[in-house]
Amino acid sequence: MATTAGAKKGLWSTIRRIAASDRISGLIMLGFALTGLVLANLPATAHAFETVAETHLFIPYTNLDLPIGHWAQDGLLTVGLELKQELTTGSLANPKAAAVPMLCAVGGMIAPPILFLAVTALFSQIGPGEPGTLILTTTGSSIPFSEMSHGWAVPTATDIAFSLAVLALFAKALPGSIRAFLMTLATVDDLLAIILIAVFFSSINAWYWFIGIAVCAAIWAYLVRLKKVPWIAVGIVGILAWIMMFEAGVHPTLAGVLVGLLTPSREMHGELSPRAERYANKLQPFSALLALPIFALFATGVHFESMSPLLLASPLVIALIVALVVGKPLGIITTAWLSTHVGGLKMAKGLRVRDMIPAAVACGIGFTVSFLIASLAYKNAELSAEARFGVLVASLIAAAISGVLLSRQSKRFEKTAAAAAADAEDDESIDGDGIGQPSHTTEPTTPTEHPGTLADGTASVEIDFRH
Repeated sequence: MATTAGAKKGLWSTIRRIAASDRISGLIMLGFALTGLVLANLPATAHAFETVAETHLFIPYTNLDLPIGHWAQDGLLTVGLELKQELTTGSLANPKAAAVPMLCAVGGMIAPPILFLAVTALFSQIGPGEPGTLILTTTGSSIPFSEMSHGWAVPTATDIAFSLAVLALFAKALPGSIRAFLMTLATVDDLLAIILIAVFFSSINAWYWFIGIAVCAAIWAYLVRLKKVPWIAVGIVGILAWIMMFEAGVHPTLAGVLVGLLTPSREMHGELSPRAERYANKLQPFSALLALPIFALFATGVHFESMSPLLLASPLVIALIVALVVGKPLGIITTAWLSTHVGGLKMAKGLRVRDMIPAAVACGIGFTVSFLIASLAYKNAELSAEARFGVLVASLIAAAISGVLLSRQSKRFEKTAAAAAADAEDDESIDGDGIGQPSHTTEPTTPTEHPGTLADGTASVEIDFRH
Protein backbone atom coordinates (compact mmCIF):
# COMPACT_ATOMS: atom_id res chain seq x y z
CA MET A 1 0.00 0.00 0.00
CA ALA A 2 2.80 2.37 0.91
CA THR A 3 4.52 1.60 -2.40
CA THR A 4 1.30 2.32 -4.34
CA ALA A 5 0.76 5.60 -2.48
CA GLY A 6 4.38 6.59 -3.10
CA ALA A 7 4.05 5.77 -6.80
CA LYS A 8 0.88 7.87 -7.09
CA LYS A 9 2.56 10.75 -5.28
CA GLY A 10 5.59 10.47 -7.57
CA LEU A 11 3.35 10.40 -10.65
CA TRP A 12 1.43 13.47 -9.48
CA SER A 13 4.71 15.29 -8.76
CA THR A 14 5.87 14.48 -12.30
CA ILE A 15 2.60 15.74 -13.79
CA ARG A 16 2.82 18.99 -11.81
CA ARG A 17 6.45 19.48 -12.87
CA ILE A 18 5.52 19.01 -16.54
CA ALA A 19 2.57 21.39 -16.21
CA ALA A 20 4.78 24.02 -14.57
CA SER A 21 7.24 23.93 -17.49
CA ASP A 22 6.44 26.69 -19.97
CA ARG A 23 8.44 24.84 -22.60
CA ILE A 24 6.72 21.46 -22.32
CA SER A 25 3.16 22.73 -21.84
CA GLY A 26 3.54 25.10 -24.81
CA LEU A 27 4.80 22.32 -27.07
CA ILE A 28 1.95 20.04 -25.94
CA MET A 29 -0.59 22.73 -26.81
CA LEU A 30 1.02 23.31 -30.22
CA GLY A 31 1.06 19.55 -30.86
CA PHE A 32 -2.68 19.30 -30.14
CA ALA A 33 -3.39 22.31 -32.38
CA LEU A 34 -1.55 20.76 -35.33
CA THR A 35 -3.18 17.39 -34.62
CA GLY A 36 -6.64 18.98 -34.78
CA LEU A 37 -5.84 20.59 -38.14
CA VAL A 38 -4.56 17.28 -39.55
CA LEU A 39 -7.42 15.12 -38.19
CA ALA A 40 -10.03 17.52 -39.56
CA ASN A 41 -8.56 17.40 -43.07
CA LEU A 42 -7.29 13.84 -43.56
CA PRO A 43 -9.87 11.87 -45.57
CA ALA A 44 -9.53 8.88 -43.22
CA THR A 45 -10.24 10.88 -40.04
CA ALA A 46 -12.19 13.99 -41.12
CA HIS A 47 -15.66 12.45 -40.75
CA ALA A 48 -14.96 10.87 -37.35
CA PHE A 49 -13.41 14.09 -36.03
CA GLU A 50 -16.37 16.16 -37.23
CA THR A 51 -18.81 13.67 -35.68
CA VAL A 52 -17.10 13.96 -32.29
CA ALA A 53 -16.84 17.77 -32.49
CA GLU A 54 -20.52 18.14 -33.43
CA THR A 55 -21.87 15.70 -30.83
CA HIS A 56 -24.19 17.70 -28.57
CA LEU A 57 -24.12 17.67 -24.77
CA PHE A 58 -26.76 19.52 -22.77
CA ILE A 59 -27.66 20.55 -19.24
CA PRO A 60 -31.34 19.89 -18.44
CA TYR A 61 -33.65 22.89 -17.78
CA THR A 62 -31.20 25.32 -19.40
CA ASN A 63 -30.39 26.56 -22.91
CA LEU A 64 -26.98 24.91 -22.68
CA ASP A 65 -27.11 22.49 -25.58
CA LEU A 66 -23.74 22.76 -27.30
CA PRO A 67 -21.50 20.60 -29.48
CA ILE A 68 -18.40 19.16 -27.79
CA GLY A 69 -16.27 21.56 -29.81
CA HIS A 70 -18.14 24.53 -28.34
CA TRP A 71 -17.96 23.09 -24.82
CA ALA A 72 -14.19 22.97 -25.26
CA GLN A 73 -14.24 26.58 -26.44
CA ASP A 74 -16.62 28.02 -23.85
CA GLY A 75 -15.90 25.82 -20.86
CA LEU A 76 -12.19 25.10 -20.89
CA LEU A 77 -11.07 28.73 -21.09
CA THR A 78 -12.85 29.71 -17.87
CA VAL A 79 -9.85 31.05 -15.95
CA GLY A 80 -9.14 33.91 -13.55
CA LEU A 81 -7.17 32.92 -10.45
CA GLU A 82 -3.83 33.76 -12.04
CA LEU A 83 -5.15 37.17 -13.07
CA LYS A 84 -6.15 37.99 -9.47
CA GLN A 85 -2.75 36.92 -8.19
CA GLU A 86 -0.96 39.11 -10.74
CA LEU A 87 -3.15 42.10 -9.87
CA THR A 88 -2.57 41.91 -6.13
CA THR A 89 0.79 40.34 -5.35
CA GLY A 90 2.29 39.60 -8.76
CA SER A 91 3.64 41.59 -11.67
CA LEU A 92 0.82 44.18 -11.57
CA ALA A 93 0.91 44.82 -7.83
CA ASN A 94 3.21 47.83 -8.26
CA PRO A 95 1.55 50.14 -10.85
CA LYS A 96 4.63 52.36 -11.14
CA ALA A 97 6.91 49.44 -12.03
CA ALA A 98 4.28 47.92 -14.33
CA ALA A 99 3.32 51.19 -16.08
CA VAL A 100 5.42 50.70 -19.23
CA PRO A 101 4.45 47.08 -19.96
CA MET A 102 0.80 47.91 -19.18
CA LEU A 103 0.86 50.74 -21.73
CA CYS A 104 2.68 48.47 -24.17
CA ALA A 105 -0.16 45.95 -23.85
CA VAL A 106 -2.58 48.70 -24.92
CA GLY A 107 -0.34 49.72 -27.82
CA GLY A 108 0.04 46.08 -28.82
CA MET A 109 -3.74 45.78 -29.05
CA ILE A 110 -4.31 48.97 -31.04
CA ALA A 111 -1.81 48.51 -33.88
CA PRO A 112 -2.89 45.01 -35.13
CA PRO A 113 -6.54 45.93 -35.86
CA ILE A 114 -5.38 49.01 -37.76
CA LEU A 115 -3.08 46.93 -39.96
CA PHE A 116 -5.73 44.21 -40.34
CA LEU A 117 -8.32 46.69 -41.59
CA ALA A 118 -5.75 48.43 -43.82
CA VAL A 119 -4.69 45.17 -45.52
CA THR A 120 -8.26 43.90 -46.02
CA ALA A 121 -9.35 47.32 -47.32
CA LEU A 122 -6.45 47.27 -49.79
CA PHE A 123 -7.41 43.80 -51.04
CA SER A 124 -11.03 44.91 -51.40
CA GLN A 125 -9.95 47.74 -53.71
CA ILE A 126 -7.15 46.26 -55.80
CA GLY A 127 -7.78 42.53 -55.48
CA PRO A 128 -9.86 40.34 -57.80
CA GLY A 129 -13.61 40.78 -57.67
CA GLU A 130 -15.85 43.82 -57.42
CA PRO A 131 -14.56 46.88 -55.51
CA GLY A 132 -15.52 46.57 -51.87
CA THR A 133 -15.41 42.77 -51.89
CA LEU A 134 -12.74 40.16 -51.21
CA ILE A 135 -12.37 36.78 -52.87
CA LEU A 136 -11.43 33.76 -50.79
CA THR A 137 -8.75 31.92 -52.75
CA THR A 138 -9.77 28.37 -51.73
CA THR A 139 -13.47 28.51 -52.62
CA GLY A 140 -13.77 31.63 -54.77
CA SER A 141 -16.46 33.03 -52.47
CA SER A 142 -17.04 36.78 -52.62
CA ILE A 143 -17.11 38.40 -49.17
CA PRO A 144 -18.06 42.06 -48.60
CA PHE A 145 -15.42 44.14 -46.85
CA SER A 146 -17.96 45.04 -44.15
CA GLU A 147 -18.29 41.35 -43.24
CA MET A 148 -14.55 40.67 -43.43
CA SER A 149 -13.86 43.63 -41.15
CA HIS A 150 -15.73 41.93 -38.30
CA GLY A 151 -12.48 40.10 -37.59
CA TRP A 152 -10.62 43.25 -36.53
CA ALA A 153 -10.36 41.95 -32.94
CA VAL A 154 -8.89 38.56 -33.85
CA PRO A 155 -5.21 39.68 -33.84
CA THR A 156 -5.45 41.68 -30.61
CA ALA A 157 -4.63 38.89 -28.11
CA THR A 158 -1.28 37.44 -27.00
CA ASP A 159 -1.08 33.83 -25.87
CA ILE A 160 0.84 33.98 -22.59
CA ALA A 161 1.47 30.23 -22.31
CA PHE A 162 2.87 29.86 -25.82
CA SER A 163 4.94 33.07 -25.72
CA LEU A 164 6.54 32.05 -22.39
CA ALA A 165 7.22 28.62 -23.89
CA VAL A 166 9.18 30.30 -26.69
CA LEU A 167 11.17 32.25 -24.09
CA ALA A 168 11.88 29.03 -22.18
CA LEU A 169 13.05 27.28 -25.36
CA PHE A 170 15.26 29.97 -26.86
CA ALA A 171 16.13 32.48 -24.13
CA LYS A 172 17.83 30.66 -21.28
CA ALA A 173 20.33 33.42 -20.52
CA LEU A 174 18.06 36.45 -20.68
CA PRO A 175 17.68 38.61 -17.56
CA GLY A 176 14.56 38.05 -15.49
CA SER A 177 13.41 41.61 -16.20
CA ILE A 178 12.58 40.68 -19.81
CA ARG A 179 10.47 37.70 -18.73
CA ALA A 180 8.76 39.87 -16.08
CA PHE A 181 8.04 42.53 -18.73
CA LEU A 182 6.47 39.92 -21.02
CA MET A 183 4.48 38.38 -18.15
CA THR A 184 3.04 41.77 -17.13
CA LEU A 185 2.26 42.72 -20.73
CA ALA A 186 0.56 39.39 -21.48
CA THR A 187 -1.48 39.51 -18.26
CA VAL A 188 -2.86 42.97 -19.12
CA ASP A 189 -3.38 41.77 -22.69
CA ASP A 190 -5.51 38.87 -21.37
CA LEU A 191 -7.56 41.22 -19.23
CA LEU A 192 -8.16 43.62 -22.13
CA ALA A 193 -9.08 40.74 -24.44
CA ILE A 194 -11.68 39.51 -21.93
CA ILE A 195 -13.13 43.03 -21.66
CA LEU A 196 -13.18 43.22 -25.47
CA ILE A 197 -15.10 39.92 -25.68
CA ALA A 198 -17.57 41.13 -23.05
CA VAL A 199 -18.21 44.45 -24.82
CA PHE A 200 -18.23 43.44 -28.49
CA PHE A 201 -19.18 39.76 -28.55
CA SER A 202 -21.93 39.47 -25.97
CA SER A 203 -25.67 39.86 -26.59
CA ILE A 204 -27.42 40.74 -23.35
CA ASN A 205 -30.55 38.69 -22.58
CA ALA A 206 -32.98 38.89 -19.64
CA TRP A 207 -31.81 41.19 -16.83
CA TYR A 208 -32.76 38.81 -14.00
CA TRP A 209 -29.84 36.51 -14.82
CA PHE A 210 -27.52 39.25 -13.59
CA ILE A 211 -29.18 39.11 -10.18
CA GLY A 212 -28.33 35.41 -10.10
CA ILE A 213 -24.74 36.16 -11.12
CA ALA A 214 -24.45 38.73 -8.30
CA VAL A 215 -25.84 36.24 -5.77
CA CYS A 216 -23.40 33.54 -6.94
CA ALA A 217 -20.53 36.02 -6.69
CA ALA A 218 -21.45 36.98 -3.13
CA ILE A 219 -21.79 33.34 -2.03
CA TRP A 220 -18.46 32.46 -3.67
CA ALA A 221 -16.69 35.38 -1.97
CA TYR A 222 -18.07 34.23 1.41
CA LEU A 223 -17.27 30.52 0.99
CA VAL A 224 -13.67 30.95 -0.18
CA ARG A 225 -12.91 33.10 2.87
CA LEU A 226 -13.95 30.47 5.39
CA LYS A 227 -11.24 28.77 7.39
CA LYS A 228 -12.33 25.40 6.00
CA VAL A 229 -13.61 25.83 2.45
CA PRO A 230 -16.59 23.58 1.50
CA TRP A 231 -15.37 22.58 -1.94
CA ILE A 232 -18.54 20.83 -3.10
CA ALA A 233 -20.58 23.97 -2.43
CA VAL A 234 -17.91 26.16 -4.05
CA GLY A 235 -17.92 23.96 -7.16
CA ILE A 236 -21.72 24.13 -7.45
CA VAL A 237 -21.70 27.93 -7.09
CA GLY A 238 -18.97 28.25 -9.74
CA ILE A 239 -20.92 26.08 -12.20
CA LEU A 240 -24.11 28.07 -11.54
CA ALA A 241 -22.24 31.34 -12.18
CA TRP A 242 -20.97 29.91 -15.49
CA ILE A 243 -24.49 28.84 -16.53
CA MET A 244 -25.99 32.20 -15.59
CA MET A 245 -23.32 34.05 -17.58
CA PHE A 246 -24.28 31.95 -20.60
CA GLU A 247 -28.01 32.52 -20.07
CA ALA A 248 -27.44 36.28 -19.61
CA GLY A 249 -25.78 36.43 -23.02
CA VAL A 250 -22.31 37.27 -21.65
CA HIS A 251 -19.48 35.03 -22.79
CA PRO A 252 -19.06 32.46 -19.96
CA THR A 253 -15.27 32.76 -19.82
CA LEU A 254 -16.00 35.90 -17.78
CA ALA A 255 -17.33 33.66 -15.00
CA GLY A 256 -13.78 32.47 -14.39
CA VAL A 257 -12.53 36.03 -14.19
CA LEU A 258 -15.31 36.99 -11.78
CA VAL A 259 -14.73 34.15 -9.30
CA GLY A 260 -10.98 34.54 -9.67
CA LEU A 261 -11.09 38.20 -8.73
CA LEU A 262 -13.21 37.34 -5.69
CA THR A 263 -10.73 34.74 -4.42
CA PRO A 264 -8.44 35.95 -1.59
CA SER A 265 -4.92 36.63 -2.77
CA ARG A 266 -3.45 37.36 0.67
CA GLU A 267 -2.52 34.98 3.46
CA MET A 268 -5.38 34.39 5.88
CA HIS A 269 -6.24 32.12 8.85
CA GLY A 270 -2.53 31.63 9.54
CA GLU A 271 -1.85 30.16 6.08
CA LEU A 272 1.65 30.46 4.65
CA SER A 273 0.67 31.32 1.06
CA PRO A 274 -2.20 33.21 -0.64
CA ARG A 275 -5.24 31.12 -1.49
CA ALA A 276 -5.47 32.33 -5.08
CA GLU A 277 -1.88 31.28 -5.65
CA ARG A 278 -2.44 27.82 -4.14
CA TYR A 279 -5.65 27.24 -6.08
CA ALA A 280 -4.01 28.39 -9.32
CA ASN A 281 -1.12 25.98 -8.72
CA LYS A 282 -3.55 23.11 -8.10
CA LEU A 283 -5.50 23.93 -11.27
CA GLN A 284 -2.38 24.36 -13.42
CA PRO A 285 -2.04 20.67 -14.40
CA PHE A 286 -5.69 20.61 -15.48
CA SER A 287 -5.31 23.88 -17.39
CA ALA A 288 -1.93 23.25 -19.04
CA LEU A 289 -2.22 19.53 -19.80
CA LEU A 290 -5.93 19.02 -20.41
CA ALA A 291 -8.09 22.13 -20.86
CA LEU A 292 -5.88 24.19 -23.19
CA PRO A 293 -4.68 21.24 -25.33
CA ILE A 294 -8.28 20.04 -25.88
CA PHE A 295 -9.35 23.61 -26.66
CA ALA A 296 -6.48 23.90 -29.20
CA LEU A 297 -7.44 20.51 -30.71
CA PHE A 298 -11.01 21.58 -31.48
CA ALA A 299 -10.25 25.24 -32.20
CA THR A 300 -7.87 24.38 -35.05
CA GLY A 301 -9.85 21.32 -36.12
CA VAL A 302 -11.55 23.09 -39.01
CA HIS A 303 -12.18 21.38 -42.31
CA PHE A 304 -11.14 22.99 -45.59
CA GLU A 305 -12.69 21.81 -48.85
CA SER A 306 -9.33 22.27 -50.56
CA MET A 307 -6.41 22.19 -48.16
CA SER A 308 -3.70 23.71 -50.33
CA PRO A 309 -0.94 26.32 -50.31
CA LEU A 310 -3.53 28.69 -51.82
CA LEU A 311 -4.76 29.24 -48.27
CA LEU A 312 -1.61 31.27 -47.62
CA ALA A 313 -2.71 33.67 -50.38
CA SER A 314 -6.09 34.30 -48.77
CA PRO A 315 -6.64 38.02 -48.03
CA LEU A 316 -7.86 37.11 -44.54
CA VAL A 317 -4.82 34.93 -43.78
CA ILE A 318 -2.40 37.57 -45.11
CA ALA A 319 -4.13 40.32 -43.10
CA LEU A 320 -3.84 38.27 -39.90
CA ILE A 321 -0.17 37.47 -40.56
CA VAL A 322 0.63 41.16 -41.08
CA ALA A 323 -1.42 42.18 -38.03
CA LEU A 324 0.15 39.66 -35.62
CA VAL A 325 3.72 39.38 -36.94
CA VAL A 326 4.19 43.09 -37.74
CA GLY A 327 1.44 44.93 -35.86
CA LYS A 328 1.98 43.44 -32.40
CA PRO A 329 5.73 44.22 -32.06
CA LEU A 330 5.27 47.57 -33.83
CA GLY A 331 2.59 48.68 -31.36
CA ILE A 332 4.56 47.43 -28.33
CA ILE A 333 7.92 48.95 -29.26
CA THR A 334 6.42 52.25 -30.41
CA THR A 335 4.50 52.56 -27.14
CA ALA A 336 7.59 51.63 -25.10
CA TRP A 337 9.67 54.31 -26.88
CA LEU A 338 7.00 57.01 -26.49
CA SER A 339 6.32 56.23 -22.82
CA THR A 340 10.03 56.32 -21.91
CA HIS A 341 11.33 59.08 -24.22
CA VAL A 342 8.27 61.34 -24.25
CA GLY A 343 6.20 60.30 -21.24
CA GLY A 344 9.13 60.22 -18.82
CA LEU A 345 8.39 56.69 -17.54
CA LYS A 346 11.19 54.24 -16.81
CA MET A 347 11.70 50.60 -17.69
CA ALA A 348 13.25 48.04 -15.36
CA LYS A 349 16.84 48.79 -14.36
CA GLY A 350 19.30 47.85 -17.09
CA LEU A 351 16.55 47.27 -19.67
CA ARG A 352 16.39 49.33 -22.86
CA VAL A 353 13.59 49.61 -25.40
CA ARG A 354 15.55 47.77 -28.08
CA ASP A 355 16.11 44.87 -25.67
CA MET A 356 12.37 44.21 -25.86
CA ILE A 357 12.18 43.69 -29.64
CA PRO A 358 12.58 39.85 -29.58
CA ALA A 359 10.03 39.49 -26.76
CA ALA A 360 7.68 41.90 -28.56
CA VAL A 361 7.80 39.67 -31.65
CA ALA A 362 6.86 36.73 -29.40
CA CYS A 363 3.73 38.68 -28.45
CA GLY A 364 2.56 38.12 -32.03
CA ILE A 365 1.68 34.58 -30.99
CA GLY A 366 -2.11 34.84 -30.82
CA PHE A 367 -3.27 31.24 -30.48
CA THR A 368 -5.94 30.40 -27.87
CA VAL A 369 -7.77 33.70 -27.26
CA SER A 370 -7.41 34.67 -30.93
CA PHE A 371 -9.01 31.33 -31.90
CA LEU A 372 -11.85 32.12 -29.53
CA ILE A 373 -12.38 35.63 -30.93
CA ALA A 374 -12.24 34.27 -34.51
CA SER A 375 -15.09 31.88 -33.77
CA LEU A 376 -17.09 34.71 -32.16
CA ALA A 377 -16.37 37.35 -34.82
CA TYR A 378 -17.37 35.31 -37.88
CA LYS A 379 -20.71 33.54 -38.14
CA ASN A 380 -19.69 32.44 -41.65
CA ALA A 381 -18.04 29.02 -41.11
CA GLU A 382 -15.73 29.59 -44.08
CA LEU A 383 -14.40 32.86 -42.69
CA SER A 384 -14.10 31.43 -39.18
CA ALA A 385 -12.06 28.49 -40.48
CA GLU A 386 -9.72 30.69 -42.52
CA ALA A 387 -9.33 33.12 -39.61
CA ARG A 388 -8.24 30.31 -37.26
CA PHE A 389 -5.88 28.97 -39.90
CA GLY A 390 -4.44 32.48 -40.32
CA VAL A 391 -3.94 32.81 -36.55
CA LEU A 392 -2.13 29.46 -36.45
CA VAL A 393 0.19 30.36 -39.36
CA ALA A 394 0.88 33.86 -37.99
CA SER A 395 1.59 32.44 -34.53
CA LEU A 396 4.06 29.91 -35.95
CA ILE A 397 5.82 32.64 -37.97
CA ALA A 398 6.01 34.93 -34.93
CA ALA A 399 7.32 32.03 -32.81
CA ALA A 400 10.00 31.20 -35.40
CA ILE A 401 11.19 34.80 -35.81
CA SER A 402 11.16 35.51 -32.08
CA GLY A 403 12.95 32.21 -31.44
CA VAL A 404 15.85 33.24 -33.70
CA LEU A 405 16.01 36.77 -32.23
CA LEU A 406 15.74 35.52 -28.63
CA SER A 407 18.44 32.90 -29.20
CA ARG A 408 20.86 35.53 -30.54
CA GLN A 409 19.98 37.93 -27.73
CA SER A 410 20.43 35.18 -25.15
CA LYS A 411 23.89 34.31 -26.51
CA ARG A 412 24.85 37.98 -26.40
CA PHE A 413 23.78 38.29 -22.76
CA GLU A 414 25.60 35.03 -22.00
CA LYS A 415 28.85 36.33 -23.50
CA THR A 416 28.51 39.61 -21.62
CA ALA A 417 27.91 37.77 -18.35
CA ALA A 418 30.87 35.44 -18.97
CA ALA A 419 33.16 38.39 -19.75
CA ALA A 420 32.03 40.20 -16.59
CA ALA A 421 32.66 37.08 -14.51
CA ALA A 422 36.14 36.68 -16.01
CA ASP A 423 36.98 40.31 -15.25
CA ALA A 424 35.81 39.86 -11.67
CA GLU A 425 38.03 36.78 -11.26
CA ASP A 426 41.02 38.67 -12.68
CA ASP A 427 40.42 41.53 -10.25
CA GLU A 428 40.36 39.13 -7.31
CA SER A 429 43.57 37.39 -8.36
CA ILE A 430 45.66 40.57 -8.75
CA ASP A 431 47.28 42.10 -5.65
CA GLY A 432 48.05 45.74 -5.04
CA ASP A 433 51.40 45.54 -6.85
CA GLY A 434 49.78 44.09 -9.97
CA ILE A 435 52.13 41.05 -9.89
CA GLY A 436 49.32 38.57 -10.36
CA GLN A 437 49.64 36.70 -7.05
CA PRO A 438 46.59 36.31 -4.82
CA SER A 439 46.67 39.14 -2.31
CA HIS A 440 45.76 36.91 0.65
CA THR A 441 49.02 34.91 0.24
CA THR A 442 51.40 37.86 0.29
CA GLU A 443 51.82 37.67 4.06
CA PRO A 444 50.92 35.12 6.72
CA THR A 445 47.86 35.89 8.81
CA THR A 446 48.52 36.31 12.55
CA PRO A 447 45.59 36.13 14.95
CA THR A 448 45.76 38.42 18.04
CA GLU A 449 43.63 37.69 21.11
CA HIS A 450 42.08 40.48 23.24
CA PRO A 451 40.63 39.11 26.53
CA GLY A 452 37.73 41.07 28.07
CA THR A 453 34.63 40.89 30.25
CA LEU A 454 31.01 41.50 29.21
CA ALA A 455 28.56 43.63 31.22
CA ASP A 456 27.08 40.56 32.97
CA GLY A 457 30.52 39.34 34.09
CA THR A 458 30.99 36.75 31.33
CA ALA A 459 34.60 36.39 30.14
CA SER A 460 35.11 37.03 26.41
CA VAL A 461 37.93 36.92 23.90
CA GLU A 462 38.06 39.04 20.74
CA ILE A 463 40.28 37.69 17.93
CA ASP A 464 41.78 40.16 15.50
CA PHE A 465 43.28 38.82 12.22
CA ARG A 466 46.09 41.07 10.95
CA HIS A 467 48.58 40.70 8.11
